[in-house]
Amino acid sequence: MTFRLARLYDLGAWGAALCMLAICGLVTLQVLFRCLDGLLSLLGAARLGWEISGVSEIAAYLLVGATFLGLAYTFVHHAHIRVTLVISRLPAAARVWVEATCLTVALALTLMLGWELIALIRESLEYGDVSSGLLAIPLWIPQSVLGVGVALLGLALLEALLTTLRFAVTAPGRYIAPEQHEEAGGE
Repeated sequence: MTFRLARLYDLGAWGAALCMLAICGLVTLQVLFRCLDGLLSLLGAARLGWEISGVSEIAAYLLVGATFLGLAYTFVHHAHIRVTLVISRLPAAARVWVEATCLTVALALTLMLGWELIALIRESLEYGDVSSGLLAIPLWIPQSVLGVGVALLGLALLEALLTTLRFAVTAPGRYIAPEQHEEAGGE
């Protein structure tokens, strides 16, 4: 299955990768600062006391960002866990309609999640909600990243659903599941 918005999903994956790199960088700096303090203490010198305040809080928000920004990318590359034990045994004409039904349910759930996230972001902006940790991070910022990730997943699901429905209407007997198509050497 070819996704026309694949570059957009790739951007989400790059955002997820940047979040993971930021986590790695922050934790590495924090560990290096502690090692430096330990070394200075062993040498009898005064500790520097350098630290990055709120590392765990920032890392948690970055992890959520990495998870959600990568959803669409993993979907279009068939990296999500799918249970195809029943679907794979169906004839192609039935399989395409079951696949379309599953994609419709997934899209509906994603749209509901997106709708609720928009309401949550609006509420956070309205009340000026900030995190309760060491840093007062406006909550609309990490919530917006969640919204972007869910929106990208919704677009990917919509694309997959439209392609599957086109197969269901035009050539249901020739339907091959996307992961089977790639195994056979197709795009």
